[in-house]
Amino acid sequence: MEQNKRGGAAPDCIQIRGARVHNLKNLDIDIPLGKLVAIAGVSGSGKSSLALGVLYAEGSRRYLEALSAYTRRRMTQAAEAKIDSIENVPAALALHQRPAVPGIRSTFGTATELLNSLRLLFSRLGSHRCPNGHYLEPSAAVAMGKRLVCPVCGVAFDGPAAEDFSFNSGGACRTCGGTGIVRTVDEASLVPDESLSIDEGAVAPWNSLMWSLMTDVCRAMGVRTDVPFSELTDRERDIVFHGPAVKKHIFYKAKSSNQAGELDFTYYNAVYTVENALAKVKDDKGMKRVEKFLKQDVCPDCGGTRLSERARSTRLCGLDLGEASAMTLDALIPWVQAVPAAMPESLRDMADSIAAQFLHTAKRLVELGLGYLSIDRAGATLSTGERQRVQLARAVRNRTTGVLYVLDEPSIGLHPANVDGLLGMLGDLTAHGNSVVLVDHDVQVLKAADWLIEMGPGAGAHGGRLVCAGTVQNVALNPSSRIGPFLAGSGSPVVRRRADKETMFDYGTIRMVSGPIHTVQPLDVALPKGRLVAVTGVSGSGKTTLILESLIPALQRQADGQPLPGHVLAIEGGGIRRVHLIDAAPIGANVRSTVATYSNVLDDLRRVYAALPAAKEKGYGMKDFSYNTGSLRCPACDGTGQITMDVQFLPDVAVTCPACGGSRYGKEAAAIRRPAKDGGQGLSLPELIALTVEQALEAVKNVKKVRDRLQTLVDLGLGYLTLGEATPALSGGEAQRLKLAAEIGRGQDKALFVFDEPTIGLHPLDVRSLIAIFQRLIDQGATVIVIEHDLDMIANADYIIDMGPGGGAQGGRIVAAGTPGDIAAAPQSATGRYLRPLL
Repeated sequence: MEQNKRGGAAPDCIQIRGARVHNLKNLDIDIPLGKLVAIAGVSGSGKSSLALGVLYAEGSRRYLEALSAYTRRRMTQAAEAKIDSIENVPAALALHQRPAVPGIRSTFGTATELLNSLRLLFSRLGSHRCPNGHYLEPSAAVAMGKRLVCPVCGVAFDGPAAEDFSFNSGGACRTCGGTGIVRTVDEASLVPDESLSIDEGAVAPWNSLMWSLMTDVCRAMGVRTDVPFSELTDRERDIVFHGPAVKKHIFYKAKSSNQAGELDFTYYNAVYTVENALAKVKDDKGMKRVEKFLKQDVCPDCGGTRLSERARSTRLCGLDLGEASAMTLDALIPWVQAVPAAMPESLRDMADSIAAQFLHTAKRLVELGLGYLSIDRAGATLSTGERQRVQLARAVRNRTTGVLYVLDEPSIGLHPANVDGLLGMLGDLTAHGNSVVLVDHDVQVLKAADWLIEMGPGAGAHGGRLVCAGTVQNVALNPSSRIGPFLAGSGSPVVRRRADKETMFDYGTIRMVSGPIHTVQPLDVALPKGRLVAVTGVSGSGKTTLILESLIPALQRQADGQPLPGHVLAIEGGGIRRVHLIDAAPIGANVRSTVATYSNVLDDLRRVYAALPAAKEKGYGMKDFSYNTGSLRCPACDGTGQITMDVQFLPDVAVTCPACGGSRYGKEAAAIRRPAKDGGQGLSLPELIALTVEQALEAVKNVKKVRDRLQTLVDLGLGYLTLGEATPALSGGEAQRLKLAAEIGRGQDKALFVFDEPTIGLHPLDVRSLIAIFQRLIDQGATVIVIEHDLDMIANADYIIDMGPGGGAQGGRIVAAGTPGDIAAAPQSATGRYLRPLL
């Protein structure tokens, strides 16, 4: 064991005693330091409470406490965890499950900081152009801060610094401001219905952005306003869209009264009306009114590169920075590797140093399966899994030692082939003397852990305890473990009866023919109706483009009688009339959205309580029982259940409202109670929404509508959630299942359900429950499509479409299609390679 400076043994574990965060039951546990530690358990078992609520909260808080009050004031700090003690916890970094969606100025290159190295390469090693258009050979002058002198015309000029290649500062294109896009008026949107006359409101922006008297001015311009717009001459149409800003004397009559008058008014054509409104936009509300008349185009000046003309003028090994940034990481790596050899001897050491900095980070990203992304890819277009891997690579690049990394489901969005790269990276972290604690359900990830902790045994009130801890082998053999059988590989993963090849398309076919889009090739794809279909493939293979950007909009537009998306050539919907996309995006914007409000249970309960004699006696109606606007809401917290405290030199702290105890209701609401079955004092509405779904189900079983809604939530595996739980705090998997609750029990023969990675955050046992729910939808006639990496879910599909074979330009094709057995037998399928041992 390592010795510390005083001669004693260095600590080898974090010691936690008496942890009571969320549902943790006075937990005592030792967690090894310097190891890869995985925490498993069913959803709601207390995994995240231990990892993020205790380890990260205390590791980060104690580190920040060493900083000055002035510095702490400007940093987000975790609240002190509810524990008796924690010893030997290192400074902690957390990598969250859902990194924030970056803004318009973020790209893959800025997020990974690869663009910093590229800018440095072009600044220090590029051939710069003089003001008269002559190119200079690379030299050390820029690095030495000297002025450059053109050998052709003799003009002296300052060489560009790295900042002059940044589209977020000095290198930004003036036309688009460094965003690469310009917003222009979409003339097709200005007159959505040409069967209307201008008098009837045919010119949409004049109705919503301009005084209605623009119709009168238009009439004075010589345009007929009382005939269908489709009958106007080309000259009249040109006046409507592009007419000059001339003054006209008009006679007008106000719509709201009988008053009439005359005035001189300047003509605003339809295009200028939108441009004028856009120039005056000050907030999101104003933008929403205008944006329906706009389209985004690539900036005509910089061609979407975001860079100024000067920044694009420097060339390095045949490319400018815009061209280099447009390359995928896979293509850019060999180009960067070749740069030092192309430099004069005096610049080689510097070139090697900058290139090595780039290649170190790039190698990590390629190992995580992101080699198909280009440096200039807009950050907002990256998937959740891609953003998470960027976050992870950035953390690893720093080559820290002695740090505690806490990762929340790092395998999200990863194909089994990419998980290997993730595990290699986590191994590097521990090899450098760091400790890694991760929450995950992926058996491939759990098997790689040095130490495994299982929380549970159930969820919510039934969880929060240590089930077992030890090596993977120990946990696999432990009879109390619920993850053990999956680690041991015992039993078949297939838990539903799958359709056979002969009857696969008996309920109909959904067929789509599409042209190329992004990196996806032209496709002709057929899906069986009324079945469970899995769309698989490595990250970037085209799954999202195929389903979310092609199939869903095409079916929706066909159902609405609208034109198909430009790249979709034909669609046969097989009778599909309703398309539901159920993704893992958070529900609700703030704490006012709860499980009770989202599931519509609260509306029914408010009706029940308003009908009680005690409520009628006091004159309370249904609206009074709303904690958002009703008279019975808590006046101290305004119905949010919490208050925010300004703690001067520390960040604001949200605490449970002391007046209502978090119930969101005032004292008067506690007096209105439903009678108990035994004749005793029953529950008030605040007490009822404090219960879990399971507990509330028992309490309201004589109210059929509420009972049925709650039973559905229990069937979806959400019985451990409390009715008053704020929905934005739910995990991705919980959010998906809650969204699904409204659809269970309805006839679904004309419905298509699309789930984007529905197994996010789910234990293998929960995956089985989800498969049973999908079966219920299919039994009701629905077609279910899952975009998925989870092998258990894939093995249970009736039909699989495997995209690939690689990501980006190496993908975009259908590698194989058929039953799970067909995919497992396809030698070219990366998915099949991992599915084969399972089947």
